[in-house]
Amino acid sequence: MHKNGSEAIRILIVDDHPVVRAGLASMLGTQAGLRVVGSACSGEEALQKLQHEVVDVVLLDLRMPGISGIEMLRLLARQHSSPRVIVLTSFEMDEDIYRAVQAGAQGYLLKDTPQHEMIEAITSVHAGKRYIPRHIAARLADRMMRSNLTTRELEILEMLAKGCTNKEIGSALEISDNTVRNHVISIIEKLEVSDRTEAATTAIQRGIISAGD
Repeated sequence: MHKNGSEAIRILIVDDHPVVRAGLASMLGTQAGLRVVGSACSGEEALQKLQHEVVDVVLLDLRMPGISGIEMLRLLARQHSSPRVIVLTSFEMDEDIYRAVQAGAQGYLLKDTPQHEMIEAITSVHAGKRYIPRHIAARLADRMMRSNLTTRELEILEMLAKGCTNKEIGSALEISDNTVRNHVISIIEKLEVSDRTEAATTAIQRGIISAGD
């Protein structure tokens, strides 16, 4: 599906904000060698368009209602032949970067990326390379060095962030206080922090858990 000759690179823009879609289409549509073949306001609409339109590169927002950017990446990864994907987002949280790359994104850019860099990214990704800005790549490398938290540890982190005690967590999850304590110790070690409060704060800052209400 990718042609590296003189043909223009065919781009699909996927973002739930009309202003973003229009702005990107206007900016990229005037560039030689690039052609915006369509835009979609959701993952569902994008998947439908990809069934009927030949696309080389998808510019994909991560946070959308319905099918999220991460879910769409995973769905595309299962297809025999699919376009290459550059995540284009307002967020540069470590966990977002990590999940996007793990799910198959070939590029990761912020929405305020300068035009020349965005064009460079599209060209590089279309040519089969990865494009991740240096400062984002450094954060990704740091994230990948840390061990993954288990589902249970993520549950406990969420409760730590709400200020729950070990006893309250144990009661809610139907496990012993001692088991909770062991999980908390493991979380602290994996996040390389000094205590449970710092663990919760760090997890929120890195996007591992949400800040809640």
